[in-house]
Amino acid sequence: MQSKTLGWILLAPTMIILFFFGVLPFIYVVWVSFHQWNPFAADPSMIFNGADNYRHVVFDPAFLASLGVTVLFVFFAVLTEVILGYALAQAFMKDFPGKAIFRTIHTLPLIMAPIIVGSVWKLMTTPSIGIIPHFLKAWIGYDLNIGQSALAAFVVTVVMDVWHWTPLVTLTLIAALVSLPADPFEQAQIDGAGKRQIFWHITLPMIAPALIATVFIRLMDALRIVDEVLMLTGGGPGSATRYVGVHIFREVFPRTNYGYGSAISVVVLYLTIVVCWLLYTGLLAPRNPKKG
Repeated sequence: MQSKTLGWILLAPTMIILFFFGVLPFIYVVWVSFHQWNPFAADPSMIFNGADNYRHVVFDPAFLASLGVTVLFVFFAVLTEVILGYALAQAFMKDFPGKAIFRTIHTLPLIMAPIIVGSVWKLMTTPSIGIIPHFLKAWIGYDLNIGQSALAAFVVTVVMDVWHWTPLVTLTLIAALVSLPADPFEQAQIDGAGKRQIFWHITLPMIAPALIATVFIRLMDALRIVDEVLMLTGGGPGSATRYVGVHIFREVFPRTNYGYGSAISVVVLYLTIVVCWLLYTGLLAPRNPKKG
């Protein structure tokens, strides 16, 4: 009984902080989403409009377009990060010259603020001074201009996100690989299993919890990307990189449409939870055949 009481006492500060900085803001956003509100208007009072904001979200072509391009961005970014992160994690499990230095350099992007990442990539991709357009022009004759090409802008944002967050995937998968017992792998090698069989039947099932947790973290982060894209492309050209986070930012700040922006935020949160739940149930579904 005393141990339970001590546990609640130790958890109390964290729960209080989460309540004031997590639960209360969420409740407030939900409340605002049922109103038409412009705090900078001549009449800054809230006007209750029921579910009109949510009806607008469902039939808003701009939001639907931003949601579609966001899904593509999340798919390519997270998939690339997981593949590269696993490959680098396996590489770091081996000893090679300069391993410590390379690991340090590899993790440096994680300590950079998102707005700094966007600024750095903005400088690197500017046609007149950027190093990336310079080398692309010199090596393959391609003129990179993310201000004119929608495809180039989309690809660059994906590459930027991969560069920024792959080290996180690498670190989590290294921790998972280090914790694996050696006996199953030794037994599989004795039985003549190949590398592909060992990966699919031993390594992947054993690191699945860590891998799924990493995918969830990156999925939620990628769905709400704002700072880097605003600094790099501003959501353009046109609406090519106007991801959901950027769309919400445009609705709330330049247009001061706080009620509608709050409704979009709630809908995106709901969609994020649904996607994570589907992935969780799909990836961790029982694989044993049903009896009877």
